[in-house]
Amino acid sequence: MNWSEISVHTTQEAIEAVSNILQEAGASGVVIEDPEVLKREWKDRFGEIYQLSAKDYPSEGVIVKAYLLASDQIQQTVQHIEQAIRSLSAYGIEAGSGSVSLAEVQEEDWATAWKKYYKPVEVSERITITPTWENYVPEKENELIIELDPGMAFGTGTHPTTVMCIRALDEAIAGGETVIDVGCGTGVLSIAAAKLGASSVRALDLDEVAVQSARTNVELNGTENTVTVAQNNLLDGIDGPVDMIVANILAEVIVLFVEDAARALKPNGLFITSGIITQKEAEVREAMEKAGFRITDAHYMHDMYEKEDGSRYTDTDRVAPPSIRDRGDIDSGWVCLVAQRKAE
Repeated sequence: MNWSEISVHTTQEAIEAVSNILQEAGASGVVIEDPEVLKREWKDRFGEIYQLSAKDYPSEGVIVKAYLLASDQIQQTVQHIEQAIRSLSAYGIEAGSGSVSLAEVQEEDWATAWKKYYKPVEVSERITITPTWENYVPEKENELIIELDPGMAFGTGTHPTTVMCIRALDEAIAGGETVIDVGCGTGVLSIAAAKLGASSVRALDLDEVAVQSARTNVELNGTENTVTVAQNNLLDGIDGPVDMIVANILAEVIVLFVEDAARALKPNGLFITSGIITQKEAEVREAMEKAGFRITDAHYMHDMYEKEDGSRYTDTDRVAPPSIRDRGDIDSGWVCLVAQRKAE
């Protein structure tokens, strides 16, 4: 089945009017390509961070697109649309050029259309995550690339909690460390640790699908000689000691195995944890301290709170905003804690 893509180059002022014209022509909905969206930081409904590409948007004006089933009458439909757009001036609506273009889209193209929204994302000083289909060339010296396929299970590796863990690993790994990744999911944290210089990494997850996904990604990124993936329930039966443990899982689970983490770490070893909502931070801190850890660093990621000077908290801050600490009813921030096992 083929579709006709009708694109109208217009103004922001005329978006609603042009949308109505296209819907009256038979479209069940429209796609709006407005370059204004490039000024915003975007997250999907699961909190994943992604970056839009300017090349997908007009340099000026707005593109409104609609899709109609291809037919012999499509040219006539386009003519009616053009006439309706020209008539907008009579209602005081400035439609800009109002130019209309027509293209044919094959149905199989829709299956991969989502890929254009996934672009390389620089998540830390040294790590950039890129989808497998992008021919990304490193833009700076010492840049390390992790390739992931967002079409697979467990997301794109750019959720705020994942990003904070990668940034903490980037700061902590100097080279030669032994690492355990608990609840590895895609294996992105294990891959990051390996690329940053860890000498050996054990990636553990109870979910069989996660284990398979992690193995695939480890091989894709050429880190199979450093990263060993295994199905395991948290740290059950895992021997140490290791230099570092990273866990991007729920706060309740972190509390559950924090004592096992202390036993598996060398004295002064690091426990990097995220997946913690701000309301659970105090609970996790208390459990860590009771297990013999000292909190050495904390990262916060959120985008809806203002600092006292009126500027907004964006990206990662190392000081929790007062509004998060003082208001336990707000569920909108994430925490990454870095803790050091106290030397005996």
